[in-house]
Amino acid sequence: MTPSPPETPHAPGTRYRPDAAAPEPSPEDLLARAGGVLRPALGLYLDIHADPELSGQEARTADRFARGLASAGCEVVRGVGGHGVVGVLRNGGGPHVWLRAELDALPVRERTGLPYASTSEAMHACGHDLHLAAAVGATELLARLTDRWRGTLVVVGQPAEETLTGAEAMLRDGLYERFGRPGAVLAQHAAPLPSGTVAHAVGGVPAAAASAMLDVVLHGTGGHAAAPHLAVDPVVTAAAAVMRLQTVVARETAPQDQVSVTVGTLRAGTAANVIPDSAALGIGVRATDEASLDRALCAVHRVLAAESAASGALREPSVTVTSRSASLRCDPAVTYAVMRAHSGLLGAARVLPWPGSMAAEDFGLFGDAGASVHGLRGIPLCYWMLGVVDPGVWDRAATGDRGSLPAPNHSPHFAPHLGSALRPAVAALTAAALDRFAGPRVAEGRPGARADGGSGRTGPDDAS
Repeated sequence: MTPSPPETPHAPGTRYRPDAAAPEPSPEDLLARAGGVLRPALGLYLDIHADPELSGQEARTADRFARGLASAGCEVVRGVGGHGVVGVLRNGGGPHVWLRAELDALPVRERTGLPYASTSEAMHACGHDLHLAAAVGATELLARLTDRWRGTLVVVGQPAEETLTGAEAMLRDGLYERFGRPGAVLAQHAAPLPSGTVAHAVGGVPAAAASAMLDVVLHGTGGHAAAPHLAVDPVVTAAAAVMRLQTVVARETAPQDQVSVTVGTLRAGTAANVIPDSAALGIGVRATDEASLDRALCAVHRVLAAESAASGALREPSVTVTSRSASLRCDPAVTYAVMRAHSGLLGAARVLPWPGSMAAEDFGLFGDAGASVHGLRGIPLCYWMLGVVDPGVWDRAATGDRGSLPAPNHSPHFAPHLGSALRPAVAALTAAALDRFAGPRVAEGRPGARADGGSGRTGPDDAS
């Protein structure tokens, strides 16, 4: 997933404040208690960050995560949907609360200069290492606080999130049949926001966009560079297609709709004096809703076919949809409840609105978006953004210092500030889990609101 940073930091007075007053902090301050689990969490983070693994190759990462969960007291199952890991911590009868973190890294060469930086061609440039460390830390903390909750904690280490294939693979491998129907599934994601803050999407705003990834082959007729008239040059076709695809957003998308079309890869040819037979494109299409995504995909197909025809290609383009994900929409009632828990933990001023993002996520498959895979409906999801930027850096950027703008996710310079981000990451996940173990309740401050979001659906206390 790739959260987009705001163009400028939030100005004072723009932060979200819940309708109702935040509850008093717990007598057992979770932020203070989180300090007791930071050492193993930090060790896991540094190990995984220095030795990242790409989607589908996360064997060592999965092993380290599994051992961390086992150390916290979980029963651990490996190899679910590939390298997926599931840890189960039982503490009597009650809700089934699930936490999800991702195992995979990106094919990016790290340029942070950190002493624990990756030296391979892969990098945790999206914060998945932080998510894993926070999940292990939260599990250990919940294991120490068993007098505060009853139920079953299920912790998932998901492979292949970056390719949007891992969640479906785990679900098709019987994730819910093997480990029980969730009462709620919780996840957080590192974002270029100040450490010690979290951000939730509210008011029906999707937390992440719908997306589709395409592998495209434009066919030509190879030949000698000295006789281009005897060939059909797919490089020229690709160049024209790349430029024309920009108009799908600029001239075919309504200004109020959010759509993006990105050509992320273009590969063609082997030598300067050879016209190749084909050119390959990797295209990502994103939109805030499925209807807009479908319209954009139709336009992409049309442009590719038309540019091929204009070039005189003898074959139509080959287009393969390698992955597709729905927009990520969280359960409103659970989101408001978790926001209140986060307000009690961090202070209401540190619970921000998330305006949505054109980033893509397969987390939605754990809920209704994946009903065709797992056969269940009404599983509430809650997903929030986690600030990871050094507050001092953030403050300098807020004064207009463009040189202090934090590196965004997927940048080779992306580097969460561990000293200020790890403890809140552990505590925020723990606080949300404790809230869900406490069961559904009316979202105070929202007149007429129901704990089931008005759907008549039961809450996590009724989970099997």
